[in-house]
Amino acid sequence: MRTIETKVYQFSELSEKAKEKAIQDMYDINVYDPWWEFIYEDANDIGLDITGFDLRGSIDGGFTYDGLHTCLNILDKHGEDTETYKLAKQFNEDRDKLVAKYSPNNNGTVDPEFHGDFDEEECDLEEEFRKELLEEYLIILSSEYEYRTSEEAIIEAIEANEYEFTEDGKLF
Repeated sequence: MRTIETKVYQFSELSEKAKEKAIQDMYDINVYDPWWEFIYEDANDIGLDITGFDLRGSIDGGFTYDGLHTCLNILDKHGEDTETYKLAKQFNEDRDKLVAKYSPNNNGTVDPEFHGDFDEEECDLEEEFRKELLEEYLIILSSEYEYRTSEEAIIEAIEANEYEFTEDGKLF
């Protein structure tokens, strides 16, 4: 039998070269689990169901109910400075204009004679809103991934978990 002793170091005790090695080896420490779940939950909470995404630029999903329901949820739950709020506010304004266009009596109710035209234009408005909202969520997902794989976030995770390393920066 033989005994081998190994000196281990906290991240802060490593040389700059060893720190770089540790960071490089642990680049995916913050993206092991389904890191996107809380973003999906936020979208679902407002009535947007994200069914998949690719950080290279694609995202799929649709409204749980309809565009108006999602719009009103966003206006109620998201801050005024968020891009989602701005998109919802614009959709709401555009939809109100559309209702006024097909409400000759200005009573806020679409005249039955114009339901077909209204429905078609409202569908187009909703589709554009859905696409813009999904694009915004893709930006949110990309930003979250970029942060989680940043040097700053990797170091935070290493230090929070009190990982130890060999002198050359390998995880012990």
